[in-house]
Amino acid sequence: MAITVLIADDQAMVRQGFGALLAAQSDISVVGDAPDGKVAVAETKRLRPDVVLMDVRMPEMNGLDAARAILSAGGDPPTRVLMLTTFDIDDYVYEALSLGASGFLLKDAPADELVRAVRVVAAGQALLAPTVTRRLIAEVTRRRAGTRRTMPELSALTPREREVLELVARGMSNGEIAEALFVAEQTVKTHVSKVFSKLHLRDRAQAVVLAYESGLVVPG
Repeated sequence: MAITVLIADDQAMVRQGFGALLAAQSDISVVGDAPDGKVAVAETKRLRPDVVLMDVRMPEMNGLDAARAILSAGGDPPTRVLMLTTFDIDDYVYEALSLGASGFLLKDAPADELVRAVRVVAAGQALLAPTVTRRLIAEVTRRRAGTRRTMPELSALTPREREVLELVARGMSNGEIAEALFVAEQTVKTHVSKVFSKLHLRDRAQAVVLAYESGLVVPG
């Protein structure tokens, strides 16, 4: 089945350009668009797309508030939100990922990167480019300011699950973790699934935030 996508951006040219690019892919279907956050929330509720491409800055309701509304509504399967931004340095990165957004993408990214991003997010994975991950870690460290978020749920993890969470937080893929631990990739996937279930995490983005906020992983 095709990946269904909703594009939310206040610029008509962006919506049309992204829409044409994605619609040209055999495995992607653009089911709608929205000029502001309020319409994006309503259309997501009506259309239930797999992925929403959400601009950060929009009138009526900004992308962050719209993402919060969409992600809190849940759904089965859940709608994934991929945030779009013009600037590489954006104050909303930390909060958006903490809310459960599946990643960030620059609007001037190459066409093939946009298509790949939609496919990655639709598959339930987080899209965390190295530059975004570094900013996220820096922001978590700054906000923590010497204090750590209490996470009693971490005690429910087995030693191996904690180890896997640490490696996920350091940006390693399942394949890389499997090589590092000398286990099968499917075994890693099972561990990751259990970690997310025990800690009530949506994806790797939230795992990174939790690991650094709790002090499980220390920058450096």
